[in-house]
Amino acid sequence: MDKRYFTAEEDCSRVDVFLSERVDLTRSSVKKLIDGGNASINGKIVKAGQAVKALDGVELNIPDPQPIDARPEDIPLDIVYEDGDIAVINKARGMTVHAGNGNTEGTLVNALLFRLDSLSGINGAIRPGIVHRIDKDTTGLLVVAKNDKAHVSLSKQIAEKTCKREYLALLEGVLKADSGTVATDLGRDPSDRLKMAVLPAGQGRYAETEYFAEERFAKNTLARFSLRTGRTHQIRVHAKYLGHPVVGDPVYGYKKQRFALQGQLLHAFKLELTHPKTEERMAFTAPLPADFERILQIVRRDV
Repeated sequence: MDKRYFTAEEDCSRVDVFLSERVDLTRSSVKKLIDGGNASINGKIVKAGQAVKALDGVELNIPDPQPIDARPEDIPLDIVYEDGDIAVINKARGMTVHAGNGNTEGTLVNALLFRLDSLSGINGAIRPGIVHRIDKDTTGLLVVAKNDKAHVSLSKQIAEKTCKREYLALLEGVLKADSGTVATDLGRDPSDRLKMAVLPAGQGRYAETEYFAEERFAKNTLARFSLRTGRTHQIRVHAKYLGHPVVGDPVYGYKKQRFALQGQLLHAFKLELTHPKTEERMAFTAPLPADFERILQIVRRDV
């Protein structure tokens, strides 16, 4: 157990904010520790929203890291970039990012444990190194943290929207607007807890997506999406909300699909971030996968 002690020099509205500014952990990780009874002010256990007053003594207990449960697996992996702090991966279709729902093998984490020499431990035994996710059947770029300091930096960039993520998707139908923004609340679908849905304001988590019509075809649109937030299935749900679901989407798309696909044609093609150590601004791109390009060639011939 790692015990950290601090004396507040000034007032702070929340103890989770106070602590996240002083330890190499994300605010969400700090909040989990506080919720587990690991933080106190002047010897009294507190909740995350507790205010801190000047001269208060604040203590945070950080449990020892859990051993990694996943085992390394020799799985092909497209590593776009790697150094001592981060790795950028071009994830293939069909690969789950980390274990869950009974899926403990064949994940990106299993592949990372085999290919990389280290991974951050902030997300615990199941999700080492994982800063953000993309869906199993969505392809493209994501960044992995190789140490905790890099993880904190990248998580902060995502929270502050300075880590930019852009996607390309082939949509059903023809988008009328050249560009626009979808801003809704998202949450679990009340009628199907395995799906996400647009909910009335105040009943879900705020989600904002910008979209741009890149190329129009007779029956489809190639669209570019820029994430302003990062909710589960955000682009897929917002595309459906626009009336133009992603082609091949087995959950939010048309029941009758024109093409025989193994998942939605949604690709994380661009990632821009600030390196956590050098502070260099870096941008990465990944070409469309072969099945996406094949369908594009077909729809370009539509009349």
